[in-house]
Amino acid sequence: MANKTKGSEAERELLHMFWQKGFAAIRSAGSGSMKYPGPDLIVGNKIRRLAIECKSTKKEKKYLSSYDIGQLTEFCSVFGAEPWFAVRFARKDWLFLSPEDIEKTKKGFVIDNKVAERRGLLLDELIK
Repeated sequence: MANKTKGSEAERELLHMFWQKGFAAIRSAGSGSMKYPGPDLIVGNKIRRLAIECKSTKKEKKYLSSYDIGQLTEFCSVFGAEPWFAVRFARKDWLFLSPEDIEKTKKGFVIDNKVAERRGLLLDELIK
């Protein structure tokens, strides 16, 4: 299965999970290829708005570019949403991290599996 297909399936899975929890959610297809910044998912209810960039990997670490972080934070500053990265490591639950919880490297950023388990929030914790 192609990486784009896997990524789209992961985004759709999260979209359904948010709807099941009483949050409205929409998926922005091709969000990484637009001229303007846009997250994978926009999620909200009457109280909160979340912009979420989704990442799924079989590896122990997920690397992100400064561009990835910048696009999400720029969109959120204009739209008035909370920026979150949703990451799922192989056969584990989704974890949600704010950009401040993601480690900076020489070339960009990295989400480490162990760090994500300590700092990340599960879906139910995120939407409390």
